[in-house]
Amino acid sequence: MALRFPNDMNECVYFTNRVLEGGGKAIAWVFKEKCPECKKGIMGKPRDEKTGKAKIRALEYVCDACGHTVEKVEYEDTLTCNIQYTCSECKFEGEVAVPYKRKSYKGAKSVLFECEKCKAQMAVTKKMKALKEKKK
Repeated sequence: MALRFPNDMNECVYFTNRVLEGGGKAIAWVFKEKCPECKKGIMGKPRDEKTGKAKIRALEYVCDACGHTVEKVEYEDTLTCNIQYTCSECKFEGEVAVPYKRKSYKGAKSVLFECEKCKAQMAVTKKMKALKEKKK
């Protein structure tokens, strides 16, 4: 099932390249979808009038063609996360497409998926927390 890799980061709502627990790797991306209203434009975060950059903390997505607005949670629930991975357990290299819904996994919000070969549970975490060692 060959997944299409993005040509540009502007095509994506989310993109990450992570090292997983146990030595596995994952590249995950979520493509922006077409507008549900006009079916022509692409949904994206609203842009700042002064700078032209996307407002990263916006709580809605806006169509670039017709201006249709959808709430962030409602829109992100319809998206699909594409993942290329190397399994931590069996070193199998595979691809999978899962719903873009984050669930709690070991205390961090993550997109969860299974290895196609050994069915090991893996997670692409939302935010990597830096481990700070206490200085003695």
